[in-house]
Amino acid sequence: MRRLFAAVALILGLIGPAQAQAPAPDRVAIEQIVRDLIRREPEIVLEALDALEKRGEAQQREAAKQALNERRRELENDPDLPVAGNPRGSVVIVEFFDYRCPYCRRMAAPIKELLAAEKDVKLVRRDWPILGPPSVVASRAALAARAQGEQRYDAFHEALMSTRAQIDEESVFRIARESGLDTDRLRRDMESPRIAAILQKNDALARALAFTGTPGFAIGDALVPGAVDLRTLKNLVAEARARSQR
Repeated sequence: MRRLFAAVALILGLIGPAQAQAPAPDRVAIEQIVRDLIRREPEIVLEALDALEKRGEAQQREAAKQALNERRRELENDPDLPVAGNPRGSVVIVEFFDYRCPYCRRMAAPIKELLAAEKDVKLVRRDWPILGPPSVVASRAALAARAQGEQRYDAFHEALMSTRAQIDEESVFRIARESGLDTDRLRRDMESPRIAAILQKNDALARALAFTGTPGFAIGDALVPGAVDLRTLKNLVAEARARSQR
């Protein structure tokens, strides 16, 4: 009903200026207006709701853009996060991902190919485990793996992204063992408050950037929700590089 109240305000504007001079209606009157309009002129209601939705989306995009500008340093330069590619790259890609997300797994190959071809690109990996408890286990394990060496982390990350097995707690630790990790140490390190803080920060940033699912990318000034192909990635990198050189 709250959405309809907002729509009524837009509807009154669509109906004509005469309505704007009328006394402000109370709640009962507003509800009656809504019912009458739905019954007699549903196209006006749909038009108003569409305008309301578009206005909300525009406001959300603007807020996300402002968050990107204000929190760029935090977003792109966090020493607690794993990085791939060139750590000093002039173009930074920030990826929000979930190990259980099939679209994130699909992105693994084009991202790897991009980093091999573009030597000035830095990839910041931000775990955003939003697909249930097994996703949290996988992210905690991956972040904890860094304590055993970046090469071990890289191997574990790639194995999680490429596995065809369903990711659950059992498979996470099996893949960890196969990646050469000490799983007893891994279990202990997963409980570190530092890892919990990283995941909380990633979640807050993803929501501030208005991402609603994984994967999500911040590339220069562009916010990219969802999976894209290699050509699109390269174009976004080229645009970010051009802007940084102005």
